[in-house]
Amino acid sequence: MPEGHTLHRLAAAYLSAFGGESVHVSSPQGPFAAGALRLDRRPLTAAEAHGKHLFLGFGEAGWIHVHLGLYGKVRFGEGPAPAPVGQLRLRLANDDHYADLRGPTTCELLNDAAKRAVQRRLGPDPLRPGDTGDAAWERISRSGTTVAALLMDQKVLSGVGNIYRAEVLFRQGLDPHLPGRGLSRAEWDALWADLVALMATGVRDGWIDTVRPEHMPEAMGRPARDDAHGGEVYVYRRAQLPCLVCGHPVSAETHGGRNLFWCARCQPPR
Repeated sequence: MPEGHTLHRLAAAYLSAFGGESVHVSSPQGPFAAGALRLDRRPLTAAEAHGKHLFLGFGEAGWIHVHLGLYGKVRFGEGPAPAPVGQLRLRLANDDHYADLRGPTTCELLNDAAKRAVQRRLGPDPLRPGDTGDAAWERISRSGTTVAALLMDQKVLSGVGNIYRAEVLFRQGLDPHLPGRGLSRAEWDALWADLVALMATGVRDGWIDTVRPEHMPEAMGRPARDDAHGGEVYVYRRAQLPCLVCGHPVSAETHGGRNLFWCARCQPPR
């Protein structure tokens, strides 16, 4: 599932391609046909992300709410849009660009109140201007749930997925099995600040890099990471490989239904 930086990049891409212009909106596959008909030929006035949710605004006509889920993808193209092929849920197009959405978990038309209701269910997003970690800390500091599980709970914190979860815990030297109430406020503030910086880099570069300069391949004389996700990471998908910092084998387990990676030496239990 795409992590939060991907949705913020998508919001910027939609705004760049269609912002302020009349847009042809269609649903070749059919399920969003009624919403598309209402929005067709209206200007795209806003595009924003909150965690893993994308909102495309069309003024008083409402918002397209998209959640990509596990299989959703957006493809942008230049020039006139080709004839639609396959399961195409949503297409936005003008004379110069088109964007095709396939396989999302959610694609629906919301009014302002319904959009706000969706966002009220979400925790703060490290990439949203004005969001702080305070609301997340209020929930985390009272919880007996592991910090690893809490970071993936979108009601607590929005946009963090499996990669950022594993990597930020490693960078902060935190045992993923530590209960939320075991964190100090200083530790949480450092973790939040690290997420803000890492995810902003992800928005800028389009991939996830979490490794500090002294541990990059050129600094350590090691091969670069070969993975479809791209970017250099400390522990994600590196089970049983040597930790880049201490050399201890990276540990892995299934935690809350998702794969969890950590270094038991660099992230010792308390």
